[in-house]
Amino acid sequence: MHRTLLAVLIGGSLMTANASAEVDGPKPFGKTADGTAVESYTLKNKNGVTVKLITLGATVTEINVPDKAGKFANVAFGFDDVASYQSERNQYFGCTTGRVANRIAKGKFTLDGKEYALAINNEPNHLHGGKKGLDKVVWKAKVLIEDKRARRPIGVRFSYESPDGEEGYPGTLRIDVTYILGETGNRLVIHYSATTDKTTPVNLTNHTYFNLAGAGADTVLDHELMISADEYVPVDKTLIPTGLLAPVKGTIMDFTKMTRIGERIEKLYDTGAKGYDHCYVLNKGETTRLAARLRDPKSGRVMTVTTDQPGVQLYTGNFLFGQKGAGGKEYKLRSGVCLETGGLPDAVNQPNFPSIILRPGQTYRHTCIYAFSTE
Repeated sequence: MHRTLLAVLIGGSLMTANASAEVDGPKPFGKTADGTAVESYTLKNKNGVTVKLITLGATVTEINVPDKAGKFANVAFGFDDVASYQSERNQYFGCTTGRVANRIAKGKFTLDGKEYALAINNEPNHLHGGKKGLDKVVWKAKVLIEDKRARRPIGVRFSYESPDGEEGYPGTLRIDVTYILGETGNRLVIHYSATTDKTTPVNLTNHTYFNLAGAGADTVLDHELMISADEYVPVDKTLIPTGLLAPVKGTIMDFTKMTRIGERIEKLYDTGAKGYDHCYVLNKGETTRLAARLRDPKSGRVMTVTTDQPGVQLYTGNFLFGQKGAGGKEYKLRSGVCLETGGLPDAVNQPNFPSIILRPGQTYRHTCIYAFSTE
């Protein structure tokens, strides 16, 4: 199914007979501190899988999938109210991050001979778009209809226009983030597109924290992980790339076969990352290819990640501190794992990395698919 869906997404049409979901919403979710209304939407397929979304940050708040016994649980971190999403307890849970996800060294870059200065919100660097990145704005939302006569919904599209100069970035950037829930393979497709009126860097991603045992379970260190990457991006103590790529074989970064996440992680505890917070360079192959496979042996839940991007950031919740989330669940240290597809970190300052520069007349496109199964 996903090949067909990806083709029509990238081609600009959303007509497909293979993606189908009930869409419930919009429903009120609350208001931001400045009084802006936030809406929620729920996608549900015929297998009973549900995905909940809110307009604040174009955020995934829940993903409910079955285990090998057919018991459903929410596997994504989130909160029950807007105030929590606007609090310091929120560490980018489920949101769309950008304009440039990941880090930019010292919050500076030069583009076409002009230097731009950005907010330093992850000392001494810029992180995930700045102090008020895309995760902190309220997006417009529209239910997508597959067949206008049958009125069959297939997903939700979130739209935001980031004005020229917002968070220091040049150009007015018009962004769409589309979520579609399919039936075959329980695939959640996230498709990003953006256009600009001035040359600007763009690197969008989704920052969902997953625990396939259920959000609030104690740890993800017993999850097994495979990443389709023979190389990763080494970083300095502030988590900025050195500019080189390094082989993973024989190192603590090697996930070329299914490996327990906690098998070697303690060797990273005393680094700036305090665990895994590293970008993997995906092996070349088809335009859209498998990036990672995550499995919880106890529940039998499996998640695969497919993308058309060059990298995937592995982050093991190294700064979670036991904050209370949805339903009063506690999000303990290393109890969630993020697999964020996108460009490589600090690419705007790294000439050897794939470019993240978008120019007028071009369209930024990025597709990520999270697919859920059991074994």
